[in-house]
This record gives sequence, structure tokens and C-alpha cells, in this order.
Amino acid sequence: MSRLGEGRWMHLFLAAALVAMVLAGCGEKTSTEPASTGSPPALPPTSSFLMDLQDFASPTPTAEPAPASPSPPTPPELPPLPSFLMDLSTFESAGGASSAVPSNAILQFAAFKSPLKTASPFGDAVWGDYTNWSFAAFQVGLWTVIITVGMAVPVAAFVAAFHNIPLQQTDGSWVWSYSVRVAGSVYSARLRGQYIPQGVRWEMFISKEGEFTDFLWYYGESDLPPTGGFWILYDKPTHPVELIRIDWHQNAADGASDIRYTNIEPGGRENGGYIFHRISPKDAPYDAYADIYNKGQDNHTYIEWNRTTQEGRVKDFKHFGDNDWHCWNGLHENIPCP
Repeated sequence: MSRLGEGRWMHLFLAAALVAMVLAGCGEKTSTEPASTGSPPALPPTSSFLMDLQDFASPTPTAEPAPASPSPPTPPELPPLPSFLMDLSTFESAGGASSAVPSNAILQFAAFKSPLKTASPFGDAVWGDYTNWSFAAFQVGLWTVIITVGMAVPVAAFVAAFHNIPLQQTDGSWVWSYSVRVAGSVYSARLRGQYIPQGVRWEMFISKEGEFTDFLWYYGESDLPPTGGFWILYDKPTHPVELIRIDWHQNAADGASDIRYTNIEPGGRENGGYIFHRISPKDAPYDAYADIYNKGQDNHTYIEWNRTTQEGRVKDFKHFGDNDWHCWNGLHENIPCP
């Protein structure tokens, strides 16, 4: 075969291959006919989809543990009795106070000028050889009357609280409710204690059927535990003015304590007068002390005594005419001061 013939056959072969490739490409056109009537492909389950979304979601933070339940609510501790009731029983006085001592002595703070060799208002005490102790006993006796007579209802209401159980109120406060009998009359008492940042605030409401209802007879505050605080007492329902402020402290560790009653009657002649009583077990030879200030006379009566031996001494410029101590022994007899 000549070269020319071979070239023609080669061209025919290439042309046939090109035609075959074109025809094959035309047969692969994309179909626009509807899909076959067979079952459609199954969709993934919803739960699987949600789980897949969770895989992309930000992780849930770990929940913090719930706070521990608060401790059971407990009522505030009542201030001790000596916070309200000045205990002068360790100053041994003979007999009881008679009507010669004015019941409104808290307003008068009257100075007592005793004639020698005559009976005092305290029964067995006799002026004379016992003048030093007897004078001191009378001053203390004035305040015994104030506490036992002038403050009878408030004191009885406070003492009774220690024998009753409080109930918590919806506002979180605690209320002691009870009745007390004083001099044949029945009084309803309601002591309210409310926790405050400084400790506890106290309010005593007293009622008497047919006469007055919920009279705020006194209020005050104490710290926690109760080692100090104050009380404000009103005079009475028919004269509702602030009359006495009580400031108190106590140290349970060594038994030391002090309390002051101050006259705070607005405009009163004796406003500012007071009695201050301190017990200091570690002090010697006198472990008890009293300072009675008569505002009207601007005069102090100072008394120191030993609660065990009953020895003591007193100082009062108005009464004795000097600033010296005047002493007595354990039998209350006058003696030269050591």
C-alpha cells in the first residue's frame, strides 16, 4: 500500500473515533422527567436531627449545687433579769420601806436629812451608832421602792417572759404573749423581739381590759449574745412620756455587771438624775458600788460595800458636810474608816 493510501485510512479512523465520542456525549444529557414512582428515600429521624444540633450547640454549663437549707429559726435570747431589775438585795436593809418613802421618788431624788437617835423609815435601823449604814440604807431603799412600786407592772411583765414560749411571726419577729397579775389586776403582755444588725430590738406592749390596749410601756436593744444594751421606759398609759433610760452591761466570765437608771422625763426637774450600780467580784475590799446623783441638788451619794461581810462606807457632801468616807463594820456599826 502506498503512503498516500495509508494516510487516507488514518484520517478515516480518526474521523470515525471523533464521531463516536460526540454521539456518546449527546446520550448523557440530564433527564428532566419526574422521578420514578418507587419509594422516596427515608428522611433521618427527628431525634437524630436534634441530637446533631446538640452536637453543634454550646455545652450546657454545670449547675451549681443548691445552697444548704438555713438552720431552723430560733428566737432571740432574752436579756438577763439584771438588765432590767437592779438587784440591791446584797445591801442588807432592815425591814421594808414604809409609806414615808414617796412612790414618785424617781422624779424627786429627795435628799434625806435624818435627825440622830430617831427611827428611820426602815424598821429595825436606828439612827445613832448606825448612822453611816442607815443613811446609805435609806438611799438604797428609795430605789427599792422605785423598782418594786413605781415599776411594778413593767418589771412583772418582763420577768414573766422567761416562763413563756415565743412564736415566730410572718415578718420574722418573735412574740411572747401572756398575762400577769399585779396588785390584784390582770394585764396582758406582748413582748416582741426582732433581729437587727446590731442584735435585737425589743418592744413590750401591755393591755388592761377596759382601760388601755397595746400601750408601748418600754422598748430597747441588746447585743448578741446579750452582754449589754438599753431600755427606755414610759411613765404610764395616762402620761405616755419617756421617763427612765436603763443602760446595762454584764460579763458572764467574771460575774462583773453594771446598770444605770437615768431620769429622762422631758422638762422634768430631775431630768439627768440617776442611780448607777456596779458589781465587781474581783475588787477588794468592796465588791459592790452605787452612785446616786440628785440632779435637783447637784449632789452625789457614793456607797461601797462588801456583799459578803456587809462592811462598807458612804460619802455624801450634802449630808455629812465633807467629802470624806464614813464607814461601818459587818454589824452596821459606825467605825473609823481604815
